[in-house]
Amino acid sequence: MYSLISKMFGKEKGMLALTELLKDWPCLVKGGSVRVEVKGITERSDEVQPGYMFVAREGKKSDGLGFIDEAIERGAVCIVTDRMTDLKQKDQVAYVFVADCLQFLSHACARFEGNPSEDLTVIAVTGTNGKTTVTHFIDQLLRSMGVKSAVIGTLGLVIDGINHNLPLPAMTTLPPVYLHRTLRYCRDLGITHIVMEASSLGLSQLRLDHCKIDLGLFLNLGNDHYAEHGSRLKYKKAKERLAHLASEVIVNGDDDFCASIIRKTDKPVMSFGQNLENDYTIELLKSDQSLTEMIVQHEGFSTFFELPVSGVHNALNAVAAISALEHLGFGLQEISKHIKVLKLPEGRLQEIRGANGVHVYIDYAHTPDALQAVLKSLALICRGRILTVFGCGGDRDPGKRPEMGEIAAFYSSIVWITSDNPRSEDPQSIIHDILSGIGEDTTRYLIEPDREKAIKQALSEARRGDFVLIAGKGHEKTQTFAKETIHFSDYEIAAKCFEEMDEEKTVSE
Repeated sequence: MYSLISKMFGKEKGMLALTELLKDWPCLVKGGSVRVEVKGITERSDEVQPGYMFVAREGKKSDGLGFIDEAIERGAVCIVTDRMTDLKQKDQVAYVFVADCLQFLSHACARFEGNPSEDLTVIAVTGTNGKTTVTHFIDQLLRSMGVKSAVIGTLGLVIDGINHNLPLPAMTTLPPVYLHRTLRYCRDLGITHIVMEASSLGLSQLRLDHCKIDLGLFLNLGNDHYAEHGSRLKYKKAKERLAHLASEVIVNGDDDFCASIIRKTDKPVMSFGQNLENDYTIELLKSDQSLTEMIVQHEGFSTFFELPVSGVHNALNAVAAISALEHLGFGLQEISKHIKVLKLPEGRLQEIRGANGVHVYIDYAHTPDALQAVLKSLALICRGRILTVFGCGGDRDPGKRPEMGEIAAFYSSIVWITSDNPRSEDPQSIIHDILSGIGEDTTRYLIEPDREKAIKQALSEARRGDFVLIAGKGHEKTQTFAKETIHFSDYEIAAKCFEEMDEEKTVSE
């Protein structure tokens, strides 16, 4: 994979002597030669090429120590581990023992690529919800004001609003092997500003530890990812790492967790939100289906903004982006002239309008907070009924399922409970968990494990003026089951369904 990235990026980094990668890093070297030239770094034995360094770290599902022989057979010249264990050393192979493989991997990858983040202005955004929208808002504003920027996150690498389809892992925050090479790629293209999503998992796995971050932006903390981290406290600790890594910080002052960052960090910090105590205060004037009008107050001055997006949560997302731009040196009046360029990224309240007057919205909302924010926004502008199609992912935070069921039932006239990405879990078991949060008298609900059928049923039921929300998968183009992953797009299914409905109407006429 790494060599394939090299070819697609169009430029090989070349080689770096092992002694340069180990310079100033506490370690013990046995065997081989520290003068050997390293041609690449990987933590996956199946990606090893001749001349590579293999970092044999311990993972959740497998241990790199068990793949050392394979790595050497494939041409590894250096093995790195953080456990002093008996290894059958091979001639011409250097064995490097370090205190922490994750920290060393982050350091080595940055140095191998020439520490590209030092030549860039890097803005990192974290939060349970809104990371993708805020990073793209910041990028859109920067580009509108003549700055060459790029986004790295859930939607991949996006430059000039176009996804560069590089063979990168489908992760919100890239591992160091890919991150620093991507940063170098952007720098070599003349990009000056990088806006990236910083996930809790990425932060906890030290993926950003050797990436220079100029500005860290905190959006919120919701009920998600607890199971993956082991507890809410560990989840919070992972998020808090961004405040230690960033030179300066901006937080959502209305969110209790984000506000706590102000008390804990010694970095320069600013806040935004609706509360008057914030440095950037938002006053909403109007919000309808196509725009939001608001006033942002900062340092005694008020600036009017007309956003081409709807919803209170998107107004807060926009203020987060605006505060970041102002912090980078752009005045609020100047920013307000460019605000019309804002556009929600793929899978974020992505709208499809049917000829029958039905509005369909595709949204990635897969947490209780996100689902409530989207449904609340739709409820304020919908003149008909709200029909919701959603499910919950398998092997992920089962505790949120009943809560999401309750939220969907509260705001919707009808709810279709279906599958999301069941993964290794039984879809019916996930649906049962969701149902436990839905009271029998609160709404009408239907159970349809087949997501495509559920979407088609909802669109067939919808009448003129109704809103149909298809939530949970957003931009995703696949659906993952226990034994297979299939192509699946909520947008494609809904669009095709409307086309078929239009064809049937034309024939009947």
